[in-house]
Amino acid sequence: MKHLLLLIVCLGLFSTQAQDNKELQKQIEALQQQLSDYRHTFDKIEKKVDDLIWFQRVGDIAQVDKVYIYGPPRWKVKNENAMGAHNPLKFWSYVFIPKNIDLNKKYPLIVFPHGGVHSNFSTYYTHIIRELVSQQYIVVAAEYRGSTGYGKGVYQNIDYGGLEVEDVDASRQYMINNYEFVDKNRVGIMGWSHGGLITLMNIFDHPENYKVAYAGVPVSDLIARMGYYTQSYRDLYEADYHIGDKAYDNVEEYKRRSPAWNAHKFKNTPLLIHTNTIDDDVNVLEVEHLIKSLKAEGKKFEYKIYKDMPGGHSFDRIDTYVASEIRLKIYRHMGKQLHPPKPFKNVKALRKAAYIRK
Repeated sequence: MKHLLLLIVCLGLFSTQAQDNKELQKQIEALQQQLSDYRHTFDKIEKKVDDLIWFQRVGDIAQVDKVYIYGPPRWKVKNENAMGAHNPLKFWSYVFIPKNIDLNKKYPLIVFPHGGVHSNFSTYYTHIIRELVSQQYIVVAAEYRGSTGYGKGVYQNIDYGGLEVEDVDASRQYMINNYEFVDKNRVGIMGWSHGGLITLMNIFDHPENYKVAYAGVPVSDLIARMGYYTQSYRDLYEADYHIGDKAYDNVEEYKRRSPAWNAHKFKNTPLLIHTNTIDDDVNVLEVEHLIKSLKAEGKKFEYKIYKDMPGGHSFDRIDTYVASEIRLKIYRHMGKQLHPPKPFKNVKALRKAAYIRK
């Protein structure tokens, strides 16, 4: 009897402990969710600060604006019958207009999608915007679905390699519809990394809309990418509000979003691709797969695989003289089709535009 009583007491203590552990686990999960939500709050604050810096850094040569526009409805909704579930999806876009243009004339447009699985168009690109505006390009940079700095809802609208491509093209159309001085016949698109993927998918899906394209270190093969990245990275795609499946379980969906698996769709847009053998983000094997796929389809394009270039993933975006030399080659590629009023004659002129404030 004594042993039975002792057993009952022990079982009671164990049950209480289990309940306490369960409650503690719930509290930990709730705190983790709060921290995750706070991240979006901090991102919004950081974005507002960065917007002010845009005016400070390029305001001497450009009119800077943010416009609220829309793209296609969400590709995935929790409740198909909810009010507004199938409305066009709204997002912000940056607009940069050179201050010294004649509004009665027509100017070329650069569509500039930012990189990052979840990121935004930040002042990281200051010198590149200065370089483009100084050549009298008008620039639009969409904060497409999934971008950070606009709250949890925008973040979870992500559709990597999907409808974000349409958001970027919608920003092009917005500029043509709303600015009379934008030349609809001189539109180019350029981007790096994830922005490179969006660039490629745009000229694959909308070849008639772009006269020329540049894709720098483009994400090209999501299936390969899932293989060489860690699970924490794969989680960004496997989230229930995103693809929701592992590449292992849904190969076709990951192929649909990968330029290397869509090379057959490429028409004849003049295209330049750059990559780097020591890229620490987009492994060169992805871009090599893209290049081989385009060649196998008999497509005409230009490319260069830079060997061991300092800067890794950012080798032609950083502020070195060598990076400026490479960007001059990019601008010359774009300029052959877009004919900007004030193209750079040399690297000295490019660096003056990028780094000397007026």
